[in-house]
Amino acid sequence: MAAEHDELIHRSWRLGATELAAAFAAGTLTPLEAWQACAARIRALNSELNALIVYNPQAEAAAEASTLRWRQGRPLSVLDGVPVTIKDNLNVAGLVTTWGNRAFAERLAEDDELSVARCRRAGLVILGKTNVPEFTLEGYTDNPLFGVTRNPWNTALTPGGSSGGGVASVAAGFAPLSIGTDGGGSIRRPASHTGLVGFKPSIGAVARVNSLPQVMLDFEVIGPIARSVVDAAALFNIMAGEDARDRKSLRVSQGPVDCQTHPPRLRILYVPRFGDNPLDPQIAASVGGAAATLRALGHEVSEGELPFSLDFVDAFWPMLAAVAVAALFERYPEAEPLAAEKFRTQAARGRDMGAAAYLNALEDIDAFRRRVGEAFEQVDVIMTPSAAALPWPAEQGYPTEIDGREVGPRGHAIYTGWVNACGHPAINLPSAQAQQGLPIGFQLVGNFGDDELLFRLAAEYESAVRAGWQWPGETAKGP
Repeated sequence: MAAEHDELIHRSWRLGATELAAAFAAGTLTPLEAWQACAARIRALNSELNALIVYNPQAEAAAEASTLRWRQGRPLSVLDGVPVTIKDNLNVAGLVTTWGNRAFAERLAEDDELSVARCRRAGLVILGKTNVPEFTLEGYTDNPLFGVTRNPWNTALTPGGSSGGGVASVAAGFAPLSIGTDGGGSIRRPASHTGLVGFKPSIGAVARVNSLPQVMLDFEVIGPIARSVVDAAALFNIMAGEDARDRKSLRVSQGPVDCQTHPPRLRILYVPRFGDNPLDPQIAASVGGAAATLRALGHEVSEGELPFSLDFVDAFWPMLAAVAVAALFERYPEAEPLAAEKFRTQAARGRDMGAAAYLNALEDIDAFRRRVGEAFEQVDVIMTPSAAALPWPAEQGYPTEIDGREVGPRGHAIYTGWVNACGHPAINLPSAQAQQGLPIGFQLVGNFGDDELLFRLAAEYESAVRAGWQWPGETAKGP
């Protein structure tokens, strides 16, 4: 029996968040033992992956306090004692928030971002901060302060970005959960590159307080990263909810999501590709298989094009990025000389942007949101690939070629940004892997405020196709 317990402790880094919580409740494992196993895993692999860049010196004490609460039968929440990592553009009191820029290398956060504070109050054990691209404005993860983050599935490749450190930490077993942000696909695409579940909530579903400047307008939201739908939902329930200090959160107030109940028969529009833009053939085949699975589950799955134009989004994206960097340097002038040259050039373009053009674009955002809302009167869910390309070399900003065709910086990222522009919820789910064993993912997009419906559909799909998480380098499934 002692040997079995020792083996459980040793392998507890492999358990999901809800599995850990069940073990805590049963008394077969303690939060301190789980923290020790995760810490050992980090020591073994982080030097190669570079996923965690700041460690929380209070993590062990937090795990000890949680262990005592479970022994006394008074856990703070269902996830009390579960380890979690935090993206390095979210404030964690007492830790640096560097945003990947050398000017902020020693700037300590005074307060927790609200979602972090909610996790802390729920007893989760914050392990540390995860690496990001500079200013979290790119689709891979590298910065002048900490360097390149690598994909646990193949360390020569990127996990994507900007939540690259977060997905790498979960895929490698550093923690079962991570908190990321998604301003243009920054949770969903990295999740697709690492075989994870990544959820982008509706605008306002997770209130924003004590945040870094919202240079990406309300496009950027906070969401969970996990190895299963039920774990992602559990973390979302901890973070979600209104706060009077964020007025946008007051219109999307909803109770805890329940992903245990199957959804009704849904009208799903499957959009296999956007126009003639290149898509990796293995991704196309994998996502097509996922669409067939949803059809087999009884949903009405039709195939077609998006029922609205993305011309506005394609034109607005470079404008938004340029103005965002210009505004950031206006607020933090010390960051500009220490930033990469590409951002200084981008800021110059943003400063030259006409105010009238930008204000007109803001009005176009509202018009686009109305058009998308009208489209969802005819469908319940839109399904697309999450990314157009498989992971590419870790040091490279983007794949320059997809399916034999040259592409620019956003060629791999075309499927996700429109969801941020309209503010609807979306979730990435893993589908069949590529021949070389690399993960592939697809996204499901719901109507505004239908966060729970997406979780229910995602859980139904997951239960139909997989028995458990498959670890990088292993063929067998399950812990």
